Amino acid sequence: MKITEQQKRHLRGLAHSLKPVVMVGQHGLKPSIFEELDIALNAHELIKVRIAADRDERKEISAKIIEQTGAKLIQSIGQMSIIYRRNNKDPKIPLPS
Repeated sequence: MKITEQQKRHLRGLAHSLKPVVMVGQHGLKPSIFEELDIALNAHELIKVRIAADRDERKEISAKIIEQTGAKLIQSIGQMSIIYRRNNKDPKIPLPS
C-alpha cells in the first residue's frame, strides 16, 4: 500500500499525542521486540517507537523494524520513530484519499 504525502501529514498529526508503545534499548532488536511490535501494530495501527541508540544505529534499527513488520515509516525525529501498518481485518484509522 502506497501512502501519499497528505496521508503522512494526517498520520503525523494523529501521532503527535501518542506515547511510545515499544522501546528498543541497549540490547537492540530481539525476537520479543518484534512480537511486541506486531501486537501493537495490530491493536493500534499507528505507533511510536523509541530507539535508544546513536544516529547510524537508529537508521539501521528503523530499517529492520520496517522490513520485519511490513509497516511504513511515517516520520523519524531523534530517538522517536512513527510507524503505521493498516489492519486489513479491522481498520481503525480512516486515511484521507
